[in-house]
Amino acid sequence: MERFGIQNLVLVSFLLLISSKCFALSQNDAGLKHELVPFRVRVSVGLVLDLGSVEGKIVGSSVSLALSDFYAVNSDYKTRVSLSIRSSHGEPLLALASAVDLLQTVGVDAIICGNSFLETKLLAEIGEQARVPVISLNSPASLSLRKYSHLIQVMHDSSSEAKGITAFIHGFDWKSVALVYEDEDDWRESMQLMVDHFHENRVRIRSKVGFTVSSREKMMMDRLRKMKNLGATVFVVHMSELVATHHLFPCAGKLGMMGEGFAWILTAKTMNSFHEADGFSKEAMEGVVGFRSYIPMSKELQNFTSKWRKSLPVEEAVGSEITRLSISGVWAHDVAWALARAAEFTRMSNVSSTLLEAIKECRFKGLSGSFQIKHKKLLSNKFEIVNLIGSGERRIGLWNSNGSFSNRRQLSSSTHNNLETIIWPGGTIQSPQGRKLGESKRKTLRVLVTSSNRFPRLVKVATDPLTNKVSAEGFCIDVFRASMSPFNYELEFIRWPHGSNYDDLAYALSSQVLTLTQSLQLQTLFLIHVYCVETELSPLAILFCATQKDKYDAAVGDITITFNRSSYVDFTMPFTELGLGIVAPKERSMWVFLQPLTPDLWLTTAAFFVLTGIIVWLIERHENKEFQGSWSKQIGVIFWFGFSTLVYAHREKLKHNLSRFVVTVWVFAVLILTTSYTATLTSMMTVQQIRFNFNKHHVNHVVGYLLGSRIAMSVTPSPGHKEMSMKGLNTSEEYAQFLLNKSVTFVVDELPYLKVLLGENPAKFVMAKTQCTTNGFGFMFQKGDELVPKVSREISKLRAKGRLNEMAKGWLEIQLPYTTEDTSSPITLDRFRGVFIITGVSSAFALGVLLIHWLRDRWRHLVNSLSWFYPLNWFIIFLTQRLVNLRILRTIHPSPLDDPISENVVQMSESNIQ
Repeated sequence: MERFGIQNLVLVSFLLLISSKCFALSQNDAGLKHELVPFRVRVSVGLVLDLGSVEGKIVGSSVSLALSDFYAVNSDYKTRVSLSIRSSHGEPLLALASAVDLLQTVGVDAIICGNSFLETKLLAEIGEQARVPVISLNSPASLSLRKYSHLIQVMHDSSSEAKGITAFIHGFDWKSVALVYEDEDDWRESMQLMVDHFHENRVRIRSKVGFTVSSREKMMMDRLRKMKNLGATVFVVHMSELVATHHLFPCAGKLGMMGEGFAWILTAKTMNSFHEADGFSKEAMEGVVGFRSYIPMSKELQNFTSKWRKSLPVEEAVGSEITRLSISGVWAHDVAWALARAAEFTRMSNVSSTLLEAIKECRFKGLSGSFQIKHKKLLSNKFEIVNLIGSGERRIGLWNSNGSFSNRRQLSSSTHNNLETIIWPGGTIQSPQGRKLGESKRKTLRVLVTSSNRFPRLVKVATDPLTNKVSAEGFCIDVFRASMSPFNYELEFIRWPHGSNYDDLAYALSSQVLTLTQSLQLQTLFLIHVYCVETELSPLAILFCATQKDKYDAAVGDITITFNRSSYVDFTMPFTELGLGIVAPKERSMWVFLQPLTPDLWLTTAAFFVLTGIIVWLIERHENKEFQGSWSKQIGVIFWFGFSTLVYAHREKLKHNLSRFVVTVWVFAVLILTTSYTATLTSMMTVQQIRFNFNKHHVNHVVGYLLGSRIAMSVTPSPGHKEMSMKGLNTSEEYAQFLLNKSVTFVVDELPYLKVLLGENPAKFVMAKTQCTTNGFGFMFQKGDELVPKVSREISKLRAKGRLNEMAKGWLEIQLPYTTEDTSSPITLDRFRGVFIITGVSSAFALGVLLIHWLRDRWRHLVNSLSWFYPLNWFIIFLTQRLVNLRILRTIHPSPLDDPISENVVQMSESNIQ
């Protein structure tokens, strides 16, 4: 356990339990080990394969036979490689459990695994921790595998293959291809390099479609038919033998796509996985061209193949399942020889290399050619091009690592001159003429259009009474035309006759329609009723859809993307803003200037104005004549001085530093209050803040919404709500009319509809944008339509280039900003507590200092009046000494009290005590 760094004993125990339960087909290690003599060193190698598959059986038997041949030739070697085989049954988790078991119980020095990407990644992780080489046969090239230093991949050169297929396509002047692949991790991962190479070399991928082993024939036929209708004639196939021979090509044959005018190219991973197919499969693939890793013919290969066939068990040798050695079987032979050489090399006395380093240093000529590991990979970079004819195949040329085609006669970069004659599908030698994207026949796209015309700036549909031709215009239509313009389609618009129920529209476009008989019987009507209850669709819509299957290709209009509709169709990315908004008339109130501050803040501010005036009056009235006079005059000065600080207009001159201190602090507070008031008032007078949550004292609100819109109704209160009622409206004109005559308090709807209302009435209404609760408008296509990602990319381009905004401004006439998302709320007292605390403390300090000065001025009188109270005289002496020493008070507030008088007071107090 310590050797390979597994810390979690529970995980290992679980994996070992799985391995002990599930390896029923695993072979006995002892039966597969070579007979050893005592002085020879045993090197254990684990073999983790899917022994239930043809490929697993071929690789397992090839490795075992290769080691036997190696030690028969090199009998003097002091080491022997001993195999321990485990079956993964095609499950990555079982492969991981097998590796853990081999490392723990057998202590293997290296592991050989199959071609599964996930299996390779899991075993590479274990090998990295255990510092044990892991050799993967025919696993896909992936950037995520590069980080594993102990992983060695034996595979064909994907880069060379991509260049070869691209050169083959260019050689016949084909500008675009359709890609058909197996929708599994291994196949998706391995095709990405080829896809990137196509893009870099101007090979347009017209469409892509993925199938699996479980794909139904009907679905495959529908997808292939759409690709054919798009004008695809050249297909690149990247999938396993099972899916290709038993699913893809039989379906293509039924659609007439295996006849004249079509070309099919198989990738190397596909061809390398092929074994002997039955006669029916061969006939279905007539004329197909494939790239396959090149294995040079040699006497050694023939001898080994002959021995390998004889070594097969009788039940496998006589059957048709295994009839020839595969590409992976040849590579497995060379890997086994490399391991045997490396094992011997590491046991030499003067060598300190590890097994991994020894494998990387191996150089020899194997059955597949020159064996040399570079950058942790053994790459087969030469490919033979084969043409499937009848029940067999023939080589038509080679693709060399130097970037050229060749045949038996010559070598050149020209495709036509260096390939043998190709028999194409249909038995013709005339190469198919792949249509260029711009030269393909214009296909008519039948488009359903929402036709309620309630918001004509979004969608407006009209029918010519003479020709009965439907025309459409509006913002949604312009965006759709711009998104479809690169794809060479003729657009035929068709009215949607069932109003604003767009759930039914999605169902009408869907290919999942109910098949009805010509004569609707009672039983059929009952089934329709049941289906309506289950799907929440209207019976008319289902009856309409039952006769319209595959009649429409897309739907355009003010269609919101919803989860329910997405169950039937595929949406493009949204082309409008997301979310709901509310619109209300702009308010015009004569008391708007009071709204920036709350009532408690108004009262507190007024109280501090008066308090400041009183404190300044108390400080200044003894010596400042402007604060003296009759009582009415002094009261007027108090209020005038306090409120005049609001505009800094007070004319009275202050003579005392204490009053100047109080006024300075208060003026600072007034500055903060006035600036905040001004900013809030400006915001409130510019726009009006509208909220969903009204004051609970306001009752009988009426909310307007678009009639038939489930989106707007879902976020508004129910009609039975006692504080709010609902009213359905149909057009933007009704929105404006009911808002202005106050029949509705506000309108709730999606942003595109509200933009139309604001564009038509920019000075009368204001909108508050709410949270993003809807997905915006999108275009609908049938499930799996290849146009969906293409149109989405075009919408993204229109948005990036600013064309969407230009179209929106042109149709909706919106002038930004049109929302009130960031308006200010009234300022509360709580937000200004700090300002008033500072002002209050400064005022209290001023009152305290003023009280001390008042005591100093009247000290002689107080002492004489209290001289009879003996205990208080001691406190008076102490306090008088402190007042004498308090020099700062004379600086803040000049006083007639001087030091000689204070000394006399002290003396008088002492005499009284005596």
